[in-house]
Amino acid sequence: MWRWVKTAPWLFVAIAMAAPATSRAEGPGAIVARFPAAHFETTTPEDAGWSVDQLTAAKAWSLKIAPTAAVMIIQHGRIVAEWGDIATKSNLHSARKSLLSALIGIAVSDHRIDLNATLATLGIDDNSPGLSEEEKSATVADLIKARSGVYHAALYETPGMARRRPPRFSHAPGTFWYYNNWDFNALGTIYEKATAQSIFDAFNLQIARPIGMQDYQPSDGSYVRGAASNHAAYPIRMSARDLARFALLYLHDGRWGDRQVIPAAWVRESTRAYSDAYTEFARGLGYGYLWWVGFPHHLSGAPAVQVPAGTYAAMGAEGQYAFVIPSLDLVIVHRINSDPALEPVGPRKREPTFRQIARLLWLILSAAGDRDVGPDASIARADGARPDVSGLKTAMSGKSLRTGSSLKDGAYAWELHADGTLSMVTGADRHERWHGNWRVDDGARFCRSLDDGDAQLARERCYDVVLKDAAVQLFGPDGLMEFDMRVE
Repeated sequence: MWRWVKTAPWLFVAIAMAAPATSRAEGPGAIVARFPAAHFETTTPEDAGWSVDQLTAAKAWSLKIAPTAAVMIIQHGRIVAEWGDIATKSNLHSARKSLLSALIGIAVSDHRIDLNATLATLGIDDNSPGLSEEEKSATVADLIKARSGVYHAALYETPGMARRRPPRFSHAPGTFWYYNNWDFNALGTIYEKATAQSIFDAFNLQIARPIGMQDYQPSDGSYVRGAASNHAAYPIRMSARDLARFALLYLHDGRWGDRQVIPAAWVRESTRAYSDAYTEFARGLGYGYLWWVGFPHHLSGAPAVQVPAGTYAAMGAEGQYAFVIPSLDLVIVHRINSDPALEPVGPRKREPTFRQIARLLWLILSAAGDRDVGPDASIARADGARPDVSGLKTAMSGKSLRTGSSLKDGAYAWELHADGTLSMVTGADRHERWHGNWRVDDGARFCRSLDDGDAQLARERCYDVVLKDAAVQLFGPDGLMEFDMRVE
């Protein structure tokens, strides 16, 4: 990077400064006891020892995948970089659940909530068909880990969440992880009954005011009620800079200045993983007490980003993220305003994928000098040949491509038949899980579609291909590797 050093009133000399490379083997750095007062302190990337070029690349990538995003990068309590509107309040979506986790931790410390209490002893039920006796044996701890085994309809679910919900009574409480809005909404009911306070007032009094949030008011919360369930959802609107303060509070183990706002033991207990999450397509992501732990280092068999051990995050739909990385004394906030009122300014881009956010993290961590972020999974850094149409057809036809060895269910293979049909097979017996079609288009891209009744899978997807020896790497339209395969 470059630091400008003044040598005379009219002369500045650019001196090359090598960004200090951080190896995780050196151990975690100290967390500086610096807390923002009325406003955040700022520093320059040069003075913070960051790579300006990599930060520039991170910002360019951020604006490509989410042009309206607000991003804050805070290290040692100072803003190293920011862009976008950090002051406007917008929907946190599911990132709100981490706020409730903090409130529950305070209530547990005050002996108002017992994690071992069951739904039955708390008088928690739902509308018809109500909960069974087994479902009522779920504890508060089961709910906060998303392991209740209660698969009653819930409010504020996405269609995908409702579609993935297991059948009622299919798993006993405490035995199975499922990201379940019923658990999260019922926890809101339990909290408000136990404390005789609304979530929004309690957050204001116990957290927002003590840490000096600049924008939050109790009126920024609202309830979503409906016929599906008795337990309301509790969406919260918050600015990026207020969410950054909340993340900093957790970075400091719940302490703000001289005040212990959230019990330190609760912060540590709630940000460790009790379940592996989404293991059917991701490795490296876990779930704590309404916090996500880690981040996928592999997605569908392709590398994503290797975050430092101890990383955790509040995450929500439409691109809401607050990453806490204690080993680097670092907080990264990414917000997208999903308000429908923004529609007149133009069509909103789809929310960033896990893979795209992983790329943003890869660039930011690289800018911080972290050497252990994993391989660069962009096509710009791919090592291999880019065959033409004829060469790609020859290379792919009749081949079996194996991938996904890091996934929970093991590797699977794409069998590409010479007649243009495709079979996706799993296991030693090569059981066909899906079938479909493949082709090479005029742009020398490999295209495939699957036929299993799912519109998402049926839609044809095309990939740029890089070949090297037995390796076949497929890159999506954003230039990121989506499959790292081997010819069997």
